[in-house]
Parts: sequence; structure tokens; C-alpha cells
Amino acid sequence: MTGRATTDESEWASWLSGLREFPDESYGRAVVVAAHPDDETLGASGLIQALHERGTDIRLVVATDGEAAFPGSSPAERAELGRTRRRELMSALHVQGLDDVEVQWLGLPDSELTGHRGELASALGSAMVGADLCVVPWPGDPHPDHQCAGEVGLRVAPVTAHRWSYPIWMWHWLRPNDSAVPRSRAFGVSMDSSRRRRKAAAIARFTSQVDTSEPILDAATLSHFDRAVEVLFREPPRESAPVDRFADLYAARTDPWSVVDSWYERRKRAVTLACLPDERYGVAVEPACGIGQLTVELAARCDRLTAFDPVDAAVERARGRTEDLPHVQVVPGALPDDFPGEPADLVVFSEILYYLDDADLDSTVDRAVAALRPGGHLLAAHWLPWAPEAPRDGMDAHRRLLEHPDLDPLVEHLDHEFAVHVLRRR
Repeated sequence: MTGRATTDESEWASWLSGLREFPDESYGRAVVVAAHPDDETLGASGLIQALHERGTDIRLVVATDGEAAFPGSSPAERAELGRTRRRELMSALHVQGLDDVEVQWLGLPDSELTGHRGELASALGSAMVGADLCVVPWPGDPHPDHQCAGEVGLRVAPVTAHRWSYPIWMWHWLRPNDSAVPRSRAFGVSMDSSRRRRKAAAIARFTSQVDTSEPILDAATLSHFDRAVEVLFREPPRESAPVDRFADLYAARTDPWSVVDSWYERRKRAVTLACLPDERYGVAVEPACGIGQLTVELAARCDRLTAFDPVDAAVERARGRTEDLPHVQVVPGALPDDFPGEPADLVVFSEILYYLDDADLDSTVDRAVAALRPGGHLLAAHWLPWAPEAPRDGMDAHRRLLEHPDLDPLVEHLDHEFAVHVLRRR
């Protein structure tokens, strides 16, 4: 990277302002991946400290020993540097109060991770079993080892885990206006004085990278890691949530989301039904009906209702709830392919659109709009936080509906938990 223009920390100041805060959620088990010893300290120390403070079980997986930091070194010098960097990392964890963080060393060749993807995938896949939070190097970082560790880590992360990445060399070699920098997915972890002090002390323990005549981490580079905020990128799945995931949930519990009893679900249903402008509808369609609790209440507002779900167990339970309602039909079906083509007066999407990838979401919305009669209503009701299996959050799905050229907004309800929109077909 010698000779390339670098980016001064001051250039990032406006980019860093106004970041959304990293979600304030509890995690049982987190796996943090580093390509080299010190990556996790530079890019995610604040997050790791915050997780540790909340009692999260943390495992740190280090792919290489960072032995090739100085390309001109002899094999013996590289081996010694690898041992040194392992000691430095353990010392860095100690000064952060993270002695009980489990460290797993993979010992793969530094600067050659791309040639060891299979080994890396196997190790990370095993390490991430049971994790509900996975944090990896940003796959777009301008370092091949970081790119590889990030790409592989995201690929093998459990579908049930929240996935995040942290940049390292992005700050030094890219610029805020570069199209590759995903500002829309950036979130900030607040770094109070205690966290900043511990992070600085930890970085100082990597003397092999900081304290040499030609340091890898020089003052300009380190300036990017002494901030009041640490930046992570949300890394959602790129494909629609797999049906098997929901089948597993229904196999484990009769009512996986407590739609019958929870106050959130009961309140959301009441608000959802209250948002419908018409007292009664002719033909209604409810995709992803689940166990049919909303289906029963919708049935009281329409002459005919078709509900469907891709999970057989959910269909069976919804049929049981609606067996005394002859105008309700519950059938197996998945979005987008099984959306019925018959004309409809009302389409209701509840807690489903954020599980769809771009192609499936666009196709689903287009099919729904095509099915709606002119003047018909489309209602969407979705949880605002981001589900780990979901390619998007609820508001992103609603924005796409609001931008559709054939839909006009009629009703909007927004609060801290969910959003409801009703739109009319032109």
C-alpha cells in the first residue's frame, strides 16, 4: 500500500456525525472474527467491551498470527513475530478487562487466507454454532485477508445470528464519498472516556505494530481509532429467509411468536384493524398467515378471505382456528410464486415483507398490486427492529411500498415498535 494517497481523519468528521446507534439488545453468545491479532481491538474494542459488560459469552477467533506483517522477514523472524503477536493480543485483552474472553487461534498463513477458504469456513462454521451475534472484518476492506475473513464469516454464520462487520483500512485508504463505503448500513457504538482509555491501552500493547522504526500502525492510521464512536456495518442476509427456519420454529413451539398472548401482538392487531379505512371488504388475501390469529379477526371484515403460509404446521393450525368460518380458505403457499391471481379488494402483509430479498420483495409487491382492483387497499404492518434472518428492516419494506407508482398512501401509524401503512391502488 506504500505510495497510495491516504485519508486524513478530519475528512471523516461529517460522515461520522448522525450515525444510528448500535442496537441496544442483549446477546447470549457472540463470536468475533479477526484476520490478524489487533484487528478486533482496532475495529471492535468498544463493542466487545459493551458486550462483556452485559454478560455476553464472547469467543474471539483469530485466523492468522499476523506473522507476515513485514514481508522482508526470514522464516524464523516470521515465526517469532507470530508468537509475539499472540502474546500482545492476550495482553491487550487483559488491559481491557477481557481476560475471560475465549480466544481460538486458527494459525492459517498470514496474507494467504484466500488460499485457505475451506479451512477457514470449516473452523468458523464450528465456532459460530449457537451464536446469536457474529462480528467479522468488513468484506469490502482494502486488505485481502480482511475481505476473505469477512466474506467467509458471513457465509457460514448461523441464519439465526445478527451479523455485523467492522472496517480497518477503509478509514485510511478509502474516502467518505467512495461508493464502496456503505454509509446506509453504518451504526455507531458510543465510546465513553473509560472505553476509549482501555482501547488506547490495548492498542499500545501491540508494540510489534506500533513501536518500530517503520510501524504498521503509524500515528495517521491510529488517529482513525481514537474516536468518540466506533463504526460497524450491519450485514443482513442477501437472500430471503429460508422456509426451513420457520418450519423449525413451528416444530419447536405451537405459537412461536406468542401471537395469541403477547401484548405487542394483541396491540398491533388492534391498531392494524383500526387502520383499515373501510368497514367491510369483498375479497381479501393474507400471505404468511401463521397460525391464523389475525386471519380470524380479518374474516369479520370481509366476505371472502384466502390465507396462506409456506409452513405446513402453520397451515394446519390456522385451519383449526378458522374451521367454523366457511368464507375463509387456508392453503399452503409461499411468496412470491403462490400469490393468488384473482382480483382482490384487500391485501394484508403482516410481519413478512422484511424476510424477502430484493427480487422476491419486488415480485411480491408487483403481484399484489396487479391483483388489487382499482381503489383496493394494501395494508402492511411490520416490526421495526431488524430480525436476524431478514435482508431488511420493516421500514425499508414500507418505504418500497410508499415509493410504488401505482399506490397512494392513505393511513400511517408509526411508533417505537411497529409501523402500519394502508395504501390505495390507483
